[in-house]
Amino acid sequence: MSTVFTKIIDGDIPGRFVWADDVCVAFSTIAPITDGHVLVVPREEVTQLTDAPDALVAHLSVVAKTVGAAQQTAWGAPRAALLVAGFEVAHLHLHVLPAWDESSLTFANARADVPGDELDAAAERLRTALRDAGHGAHVPAALGSAALAG
Repeated sequence: MSTVFTKIIDGDIPGRFVWADDVCVAFSTIAPITDGHVLVVPREEVTQLTDAPDALVAHLSVVAKTVGAAQQTAWGAPRAALLVAGFEVAHLHLHVLPAWDESSLTFANARADVPGDELDAAAERLRTALRDAGHGAHVPAALGSAALAG
């Protein structure tokens, strides 16, 4: 049975995609801790970080670093934070978000009531920052598609 993340990647459930390559995608979470909070998710269903091959973990980390740098630029954040928990969905995912302090880095601060147009705007802001940083080849042509760019 497919995970909810696979259903998002496959287009069965809507998503807001900021990154796509042949190994992973990054899309907005529907419960962001901060504006611009995205999930970096492998296309392959891997249950958790410790089950992932080293090469996959390395690739996801490089994508998270790239997305984090774009978040810092787009929101003027002093740091990009990376959280890996995976209790809510059994499909490996890295939470990447612009961060201003450690005390805000808790899922207790996740906001489930953010209007869709605000999530869209934050995703487009991040997509623009990624393009401006030279990563346009990995920004999907459409916000709602995990299709590879190009």
